[in-house]
Amino acid sequence: MEKLRVDIWSDIACPWCYVGKARFDKAVQQLDGKVDVEIRHRSFELDPHREPGDTAPVVDMLVKKYGMSQAQAQAGEYRLGDLAKAEGLDYRTEGRDHGNTFDLHRLLHLASERGLEAEVWQAFYVANFADEASIFERERVIEVSVAAGLDKDEVVAVLDDPAAYREAVRADEAEAAALGATGVPFFVVDEKYGVSGAQPTELFAEVLEKAWGEKRPAITTISGAENAEACGPDGCPV
Repeated sequence: MEKLRVDIWSDIACPWCYVGKARFDKAVQQLDGKVDVEIRHRSFELDPHREPGDTAPVVDMLVKKYGMSQAQAQAGEYRLGDLAKAEGLDYRTEGRDHGNTFDLHRLLHLASERGLEAEVWQAFYVANFADEASIFERERVIEVSVAAGLDKDEVVAVLDDPAAYREAVRADEAEAAALGATGVPFFVVDEKYGVSGAQPTELFAEVLEKAWGEKRPAITTISGAENAEACGPDGCPV
């Protein structure tokens, strides 16, 4: 059946991706029965040069990267916690880690091949933003991936092979750059409309309806002769 394809570039370390995806999902739910959507995860690393295993508290990272004070960084986390809560999401405002997400993206490509993209994607978000344990520890990554439905041996094989799905991640990032995306979340609807940022649910719904309407335009009826014969609810004239 024909579907409306939506590509979503995001990073598991991005809180606005977490919130934006929830708002987008609400738009899809609101349009259930009106628009048939197929969602594809696309990779985007916010901190691609961070070495694997190099983790740091989120607040410390924000202080170093943006030159803000500890108080400002922590206040931002509290604000994000409130916004996440408004979307029905759990959000740990203190003590979270930040690290390299390349392996997570590689596993998301494995999940896509196994038909588990949505489950693993959401599981990684929850593990990063809501759970106590750090998603940047290898055993935790394996645990979360398996709980979401992936095979443990396959997960371990991907983590042990730096080349596994590497080109798939790089291809996603190259396409994002070609499209002019400099941040995430970045949504591309039907390869036609780009939506940047964690927009309100109403805007996502509007774009989806517009794209769906253009994909499946209303039929214009040409009746021809005014008295042309046709069958109706009262039968067929002869």
